[in-house]
Amino acid sequence: MDMLNAINEFLIARFGQLGPLYAVGLLGVLFIVATLPVLLKKRADPLDKLKSGYKDTRPATADTPERKLRHQSKSARQLDKYADFLEPKDEDEYSAMRLKLMRAGYRSKASVRMFHFAQFALGLGFLFFGVLYAVIASATGDISTQTVALSVVIPGGIGYFIPKYWVERRVQARQEEIINGFPDSLDMMLVCVEAGQSLDQSIIRVSREIRSGFPALADEYELVAHEMKAGKDKISVLKDMGERCGVNDVSSFVTVLVQSATFGTSIADALRVYASEMRDKRVMRAEEKANKLPTKLTLGTMMFTVPPLLLILIGPSVYRVANMMELASQ
Repeated sequence: MDMLNAINEFLIARFGQLGPLYAVGLLGVLFIVATLPVLLKKRADPLDKLKSGYKDTRPATADTPERKLRHQSKSARQLDKYADFLEPKDEDEYSAMRLKLMRAGYRSKASVRMFHFAQFALGLGFLFFGVLYAVIASATGDISTQTVALSVVIPGGIGYFIPKYWVERRVQARQEEIINGFPDSLDMMLVCVEAGQSLDQSIIRVSREIRSGFPALADEYELVAHEMKAGKDKISVLKDMGERCGVNDVSSFVTVLVQSATFGTSIADALRVYASEMRDKRVMRAEEKANKLPTKLTLGTMMFTVPPLLLILIGPSVYRVANMMELASQ
């Protein structure tokens, strides 16, 4: 008991009244760090030994197709053993997170693990810096308990939500890029189809031509072409494209192509009509932004134009009235 009192007095003398609280928090963090390897350790799957027995004995070099198709980055391979901790257990939650990351342009199999690892790592990192700031601030001066709690919790929350904010911004930027480049791609696809090329060849040609201006849309077209070459059903491929993009224009385009393939109508006629609608929609979208511009400029006009104008018009009169009132008072 005397030892505990001595430690308590030492902490109070060293770090102030909140010294014991800092010590308890530091011990908690150390315990968490010590138990994380046990929690994150992935249990060995008995089927892995069975699968390893059927592996090809031929060494996979960098030039073999097996090496290229199954290649993973070093960080992704290191996170495999923590998959049980970093991946959601619910299948619906995992699918929704995977779809959002695909819409952001991250199609890797380990993208969900990397996302949750980034949240975990940044949250702990910012939390550590918050604790460090709180310790330094309490050592240099007296601060309230509320300030200490906020300086620790707020950085941790910011670090946890940074990856989510980044993914949301990526999704918005990618969808905007797809919307801007979609009408031009339809016009180019219509030209290719009318020139006698098939839909698969047209998609490949369009993906090559628009890559310099709209790489996100080119990636989607290229993925569709590869899936069609692999023998996947064309309707399923088109529906997957509409779901991956998350854009209403692309979903409507997929519906048009599916209906054209189902009823046996001409794809060129369907593309011609829909491309014309997309051009009109792009013009209407530009007109809508132009019509919103005066409303957005109203606040700036009122803040930076009206006060100087009032000062110029009313200022001399106010100055003259003030002089007259001063003379009258004398």
